Amino acid sequence: MATETLAAPEVQPSRPMTADEIERHWYEHVYAGDRMPQLTLRAVLMGMVLGMIMACSNVYVGLKAGWSLGVAITCSILAYSFFSAFTPLQRAFARTPLGRGLGVTGADFSILENNAMQSCASAAGSMTTGGLVNAIPALMMLNPAAIPTDNAHRYLWLIPWVCVISWLGVFLAVPAKRQMINVEQLPFPSGIAAATTLKTLHTRSGEAARQAWALGIAGLFGVVISWMRDATASWLKEIPIPGAFKSSPIQGWVAPTWAPWLRYPRIQSTWGTHWVTVGMLNGKTLRLDQLTLSFEGSLLFVAAGAIISFRQAWSMMLGAIVNFGILAPAMLQRGDIEAASFSRISRWSVWTGVPMLVTSGLLMFFMNWRSVVRAFGTLTAFMSRRTATDDPMNRIEVPGTWFVFGYAALGIAAIVLGHALFHIQYWMGVVAVLATFFLVVVAARATGETDITPVGPLSKITQLTFGALAPGNISTNLMTANISAGATGHAGDLLTDLKSGYLLGANPRQQFLAQFFGVLAGGIIVVPVYFFLIPNVNMLGTEKWPAPAALVWRAVAELLAKGVSSLPTSARIGLVVGSSVGILLPLLEKWLPKHKRFIPSATGLGLAFTINGFNTVSFFIGSLIALGLARWRPKTHEKYTVPVASGIIAGESLMGVAIALLTAAQVLQ
Repeated sequence: MATETLAAPEVQPSRPMTADEIERHWYEHVYAGDRMPQLTLRAVLMGMVLGMIMACSNVYVGLKAGWSLGVAITCSILAYSFFSAFTPLQRAFARTPLGRGLGVTGADFSILENNAMQSCASAAGSMTTGGLVNAIPALMMLNPAAIPTDNAHRYLWLIPWVCVISWLGVFLAVPAKRQMINVEQLPFPSGIAAATTLKTLHTRSGEAARQAWALGIAGLFGVVISWMRDATASWLKEIPIPGAFKSSPIQGWVAPTWAPWLRYPRIQSTWGTHWVTVGMLNGKTLRLDQLTLSFEGSLLFVAAGAIISFRQAWSMMLGAIVNFGILAPAMLQRGDIEAASFSRISRWSVWTGVPMLVTSGLLMFFMNWRSVVRAFGTLTAFMSRRTATDDPMNRIEVPGTWFVFGYAALGIAAIVLGHALFHIQYWMGVVAVLATFFLVVVAARATGETDITPVGPLSKITQLTFGALAPGNISTNLMTANISAGATGHAGDLLTDLKSGYLLGANPRQQFLAQFFGVLAGGIIVVPVYFFLIPNVNMLGTEKWPAPAALVWRAVAELLAKGVSSLPTSARIGLVVGSSVGILLPLLEKWLPKHKRFIPSATGLGLAFTINGFNTVSFFIGSLIALGLARWRPKTHEKYTVPVASGIIAGESLMGVAIALLTAAQVLQ
């Protein structure tokens, strides 16, 4: 990624400019939406295709790690590389009668087309925020009959559900856009990064090509790793592999004598299984691999660790050591944990990790109360805004009437679907939709100022609210929060994309439409892929599919429904300790800002109590490698860390999805 940054032209007038003057200045000096193509058919189709592919990757990663990864920059590089490679063919096709009939031109893929493409792809790729990795699996774990995995007619209704709540967020972003991006010009750091990347791609083709090659080679490497590790079904063993003997099945070719870590889910080497022990249980040695404190045969989380901050990574590693290396063996001896496996350990440890995540998230959110106040100022400005009749921005901005009719129609659709699918009472659905309006405005400002959309804390506010309005009703508790989480996630995503468009001079109305198509594409693919990966609800919360975000949502809903008295004594102690640590660490950050890098992150520490230990080990290794590269080879790190890491993540996760789909198809036959 280039080091240069983008910004709107600086203005130094003799007096402060009004909001209308600021917008007119941008329109006259930056806007380029009428001078080059933007929302073209090829941009939308490429965005939908790449977004659907990356959405599959995010379902896989979300069920493994509990979050989704940004796809805008990856898709921008891929789209630019594709159209650069096929420009000669496109120009030849444009001269044919069919090409002329379809309106195909020989023009290069413009920077604004790429921006519209990444808006569409980003919307599709982030469709997991519609509930597929948090609320929906949490509901399935607590009430399997609510969404039966063996009834496609029932679960395919989730497609309109996730689309409606995501579109709701897209429309709810409209009131915030002109005030936060045009007038206040909040940073939205990821939007600046995406705009900088796009400018680099379209002005330095050689560097773009090298990044694309790095991404592609890393993706192929991830594909190979995932295939060798996961292709264990008997019918997959007989598939011939180029370079291998045709009669040799895959498990014979990938022999454990030379690459055991490629064959098994975790390294089964001596350091993880024999002489390194953590104590005794019932007279038997308790091994590290039983506690998931070993290295997984995967580079996915090593690559993910290279992207996250080192502070988050070492905090997670510290949490894993405390949880799996100290507390879990002690609780196994006490009998509070039934067996040495992730599913059993997580049922106990979640009561320490989840309170830490919830209290720290809520505290950090409310500590930033000025942003909340300013958010409602944004809402007031939108409602009272009066623009001149000759304002050119009215032609390119999303009209207020779109917002009103979109919010009303999608709000009603969310209420009706919530009642039909999850038996949410109509009046509670109305409360959820109205509350989401205000939560989105608050989340939008947080995204603009910090680059973090507080989906977790805001969803917990909804859960706590409906815990009081509908005590004991788990479906209502989870799925009303699903509305808030899905909408806030997509509002933040659109505003981030609109920031990059603002810096590049794009037409915001066309970006809005691109986002709309992206939600549709992502919604169509993520639901079937999720249920192919999770054909049985019992797979959730296991080592293969830990679904840590769902564990957090489930724990909050369960606690609100059953009360603290339902927990064992040690879990209650963990709840108090986790809550206290979640409050203490953010306060230490505020009191000791100069020493923040030495203070564990409450988010990373709490998350370690909800995910596999071997995932945490991989995160730490990847982050450590990236830190070393950033210090010793900063230019190489800047150019290649994100493309290579993104390639490995995409390749390995997509092959994992493909193997799961192939296996499911074989079972259906």
